[in-house]
Amino acid sequence: MATEKDKDVKREISRLTNLYKDVDRERRLTAKNLIEEAAYMKATLKELKESIDEHGPIDDMPQGKYSILREHPALKSYNTMVQRYSGIIKQLMDLLPKAQQKEVDDGFDDFLNEK
Repeated sequence: MATEKDKDVKREISRLTNLYKDVDRERRLTAKNLIEEAAYMKATLKELKESIDEHGPIDDMPQGKYSILREHPALKSYNTMVQRYSGIIKQLMDLLPKAQQKEVDDGFDDFLNEK
């Protein structure tokens, strides 16, 4: 049975692949792996964001008889992955013809504003 994340990944792969339907074969093949990675990362970022919203950005970590406050591990992963996701999206955009680059909305702004 497909999880919600699997469905999100497939939807994003379909959405991004559609952007490259009129691009030459070589660029489409180059974009294929980037698209798959970007789709997975976007779905993972959504999960991480939900975890951060649920648990907060600070984590109370037990250390024997006391505990310390630290950045929540999900926040750390989110911050790292969002940078890498942005890089992959830039690489994908660079594969599109210049005229098409201006027309594309990668959905990233909407993703960041989801609640």
